[in-house]
Amino acid sequence: MEVINSIKLMQEISESIRNSGKKIAVVPTMGYLHMGHLSLINKAKEIADIVITTLFVNPTQFGPNEDYDKYPRDFNRDFELTKNNGSNYLFYPDTKEMYPINFSTCVEISRITEKFEGAFRPGHFKGVATVVAKLFNITKPHYAIFGQKDYQQTLVIKRLVEDLNFNIEIIIAPTIRDYDGLALSSRNTYLSTSEREKAGILFKAIETVKSEIAKGQRERLILNSYLHKTLRQIPEIKIDYASCVIANTLEEPEFFLPGDEVVILIACYLGKTRLIDNSIIKIPYSLNESNFKEDYI
Repeated sequence: MEVINSIKLMQEISESIRNSGKKIAVVPTMGYLHMGHLSLINKAKEIADIVITTLFVNPTQFGPNEDYDKYPRDFNRDFELTKNNGSNYLFYPDTKEMYPINFSTCVEISRITEKFEGAFRPGHFKGVATVVAKLFNITKPHYAIFGQKDYQQTLVIKRLVEDLNFNIEIIIAPTIRDYDGLALSSRNTYLSTSEREKAGILFKAIETVKSEIAKGQRERLILNSYLHKTLRQIPEIKIDYASCVIANTLEEPEFFLPGDEVVILIACYLGKTRLIDNSIIKIPYSLNESNFKEDYI
């Protein structure tokens, strides 16, 4: 595996790969890799000839009071994991390479970014869309692999690709979970031992709502109440949002209809650690129909 720090060199390598007729898959990451990231690399290996993993902690997607400076970093560990899991290239630029002096362009996506993460993290998705657009232009992939855990982000990236006519196929891979259902995240390392023991409550809340839908509950506010009630079993939890919404638009109807694909979204603080999770379910046409979308590995 080769480490590339230069945008120009990465573009030249990617162009050469494309000219040779080979397919490229890119896996964008901010590093401190876990099994979730590695599952994305493995998915990329299945569908492409060449895998480029990117490692860049993007400052423009962090708010002024967020954890950019504290975000976990360990290049040597990430290098070994990326290499051992079959990535061909690791694109590892520094901040000056990505945002040189006089950089003054951004990509901003409306509507889908205006609620949930967008409301609680102003400017976050502008930073995400800008850096992803840059990474696409740098690595020139045929495929880009993202995890479902950052669900709203996947909608933003799909909208970016469609609206700006990137000739890239976006592939969303399932969330990888720990023994108690907690979605794997680099930020999970912030949790104390006591907090980690309580963090499985997010998955419990999601499973509770799925169970209520299976029993026939269709009223959005009642389903939301099950999320909040379950999460509040842990007094230390501070909820940013916990909502059931239409999966592809984030609309919030009064009732969900048979055939609707619904995403259950959660963002909350456990101590000082912000955790997010989601799961997708299709509302069945009958109570005997099973329409849970597999997103648990």
